[in-house]
Amino acid sequence: MNLPLIDLIVFLVYMSGIIAFGASFYFKKRTSIDYISGGGRLPAWALGMSIFATYVSSISFLALPGSAYQSNWNGFVFSLSIPLAAFIAVNYFIPLYRKLQSPSAYAYLENRFGLWARVYASTCYLLTQLARMGAIMYLLALPMNALFGWSIPMIIITTGIGVTIYAMLGGIEAVVWTDAVQGILLIAGALTCFILIIWEMPGGFPEVIEIAQDQNKLSLGSFSFDLGQNTFWVILVYGLFINLQNFGVDQSYIQRYLGAKTESEAKASTWLGSLLYVPVSLLFFMIGTSLFAYYQQFPENLQLELQAFENADKVFPYFIVSSLPVGLTGLMIAAIFAAGMSTLSTSINSSATVILEDHVKKYLFPKLPKAAEFNVLYLSSFIMGIAAILIGLAFNGVSSALDAWWALASIFSGGILGLFLLGVLTQSKSNMPAIIGVIFGLIIIAWISLEELLRAQGWPVLDLHKNLAIVLGTMAVFLVGFVLGWMVNRVKRI
Repeated sequence: MNLPLIDLIVFLVYMSGIIAFGASFYFKKRTSIDYISGGGRLPAWALGMSIFATYVSSISFLALPGSAYQSNWNGFVFSLSIPLAAFIAVNYFIPLYRKLQSPSAYAYLENRFGLWARVYASTCYLLTQLARMGAIMYLLALPMNALFGWSIPMIIITTGIGVTIYAMLGGIEAVVWTDAVQGILLIAGALTCFILIIWEMPGGFPEVIEIAQDQNKLSLGSFSFDLGQNTFWVILVYGLFINLQNFGVDQSYIQRYLGAKTESEAKASTWLGSLLYVPVSLLFFMIGTSLFAYYQQFPENLQLELQAFENADKVFPYFIVSSLPVGLTGLMIAAIFAAGMSTLSTSINSSATVILEDHVKKYLFPKLPKAAEFNVLYLSSFIMGIAAILIGLAFNGVSSALDAWWALASIFSGGILGLFLLGVLTQSKSNMPAIIGVIFGLIIIAWISLEELLRAQGWPVLDLHKNLAIVLGTMAVFLVGFVLGWMVNRVKRI
């Protein structure tokens, strides 16, 4: 399938424009703090849109409609956990980080447990971001390759270089403002597609609902307590822990807390970004369900190879290319790329900040001159961008990139949320309980994440869903650290 010239022009103009806009921030007079947090001058609405755009990666843009098309709305339960996580962030995390005023999310862990905790948590963060960026680039390339025959390596390399350029040159201001633009495009594009699908249905929206109900497409999943399946409760708890980790120990979120003018604006931006994602993710699920109903009515409009459910993630891009008016198709393809670019730019910028604050300035070059900090930020952004491209290329050919990303994310999370909660909720001054807690957490995470490999080797395994690795790993770090800390305090009193 060939992309019409007008659509290709629209797509290329958008991509060129967003890269140029982001890179233009390079010419502003700034300090390294401006590069990292925008100097605390960024408006709340832009920060909120940036948080939202970071949530909506290309994984969301393609996988959520694909999930609804293929099965049901079980994945939407993840979104239902966001308001509770945002409430905790607004009332506890934001005041903490605004009070500390450190550019690094992990300085707090050093204050509580020593340098090892800061280095450990920041290293886990960098590994997670590399895996995430690689997965996003690869998953972004898959539908484009299937629909247009574009080379997967070419898409990964081109997208990676483009994002690296403006994230490297523009800093957090470029990330936030381009995210704001791309967030608006994402919402407008998704709404337009949904309206057009409903318009094409003979019976309109009621017919979509009728078909969806008949096929059990609106189910949120089983309410049983089977921890080995994607039940409502497994996804809800997983979502809560993932979102608490995002709001509590994710460097990209902490930079946005510090980028706001006041604490109240930081809270407002968090509410905006997190709560906006809930209805928009619902919209993506509704698009997938509507596409299912549409192609039930008009099966002749769907290519034969896409009728297999394993190709569900490609159905939405196929509808965009085959059914939208010329010009709008190019804009929607740009929206898909925008979803990926917004997340990639955030990861590159926050990773560069972590490298500077938690590694270079902390123990590599403690007396680094202020003038040299920019060079480190630029070089770190470039290295992370290139490394992400290489990992994206390494993903090429894996049986399931999404499963691989989830497994890596659970392992690289390292239970750092548990370590953070241990610091906030306990008063123990000893480092050893925290260290032992982290070791136990890593064992639990590895045991659940590597279940299939361990079972094949004859090891005893827990019949648990892999999404629970981060949940139980976090709990292990906190509970083991808490109990050992209490015992240490009891011994000292005696």
